[in-house]
Amino acid sequence: MNKIIQIHNAQKDYFDSNATLSIKYRKNSLILLKKEIQDAEADILEALQKDLRKPIFEAYTAEIAIVISELDYFIRYIEKLAKPRRVKSSLINFPSRDYIYSDPYGRVLIVAPWNYPFQLTISPLIAAIAAGNCVICKPSEISNHTSS
Repeated sequence: MNKIIQIHNAQKDYFDSNATLSIKYRKNSLILLKKEIQDAEADILEALQKDLRKPIFEAYTAEIAIVISELDYFIRYIEKLAKPRRVKSSLINFPSRDYIYSDPYGRVLIVAPWNYPFQLTISPLIAAIAAGNCVICKPSEISNHTSS
């Protein structure tokens, strides 16, 4: 239990340092994540085969290709997604200009299921990093090869 509290506090301290607020930092983190996934592709496929007996083609298309596609999307459009968006003002606030600002929550916990252990862990991770959050992932204990 103490280790969980230490991890939680470390994530809080890191978020409070405002390091994750920079769009450049988020984009670089996503680029590094993509590189790591591509470098570990064979290991990921092997782990999915051991855990769920997924054929290579299915594991690649249903898990890795989707994740790489999401990474490419967020890397390409992160600046646009993070910009404040102007929305229609209400009559009550006339005359005003209203905007929606996308601010990070701070810390995010991702609890992954066993059936798509890689994709359903990494896809929310990508969105959380792109939003500027710190993330703690709790992989499924059933798919232990993929988790490790």
